[in-house]
Amino acid sequence: MPNPRLTGLGCGLFCVAVMLTLGTLDAMLFGSSPIVYGVLFLPVCVLAAVWVRGVDLVTVPIVVPIAFASGLVFVAERGEGLSGRVVGLFTALATQAGWLYGGTLVAGSIVTVRKVRMMRRRRAARSRPPA
Repeated sequence: MPNPRLTGLGCGLFCVAVMLTLGTLDAMLFGSSPIVYGVLFLPVCVLAAVWVRGVDLVTVPIVVPIAFASGLVFVAERGEGLSGRVVGLFTALATQAGWLYGGTLVAGSIVTVRKVRMMRRRRAARSRPPA
């Protein structure tokens, strides 16, 4: 498996691009199924949390909800005009909050574990006597 290291901005762009693509594919192939979109959101969260650089770990729990909302534009029900689309988006965000919270929790948990491991490695490297 490749081991890319994305910057915070790169992670954000990756998540938004993938979720826009998945939202579009979901609308075309599955008739805008929010459940399919939510299930596809979880691996994106995992990949974002695994592939981001150690310095930019804090950006992942911020980026994944933005990416979820950006792709949800294609999955949400469309009403008449701009106000109908906005209401559809907010309704989809409210009804699909479980997927949003779950994906953010998964990404946040992975990022937290990575940060704790990084801090332990640094502490162990500092406590070693110089050679």
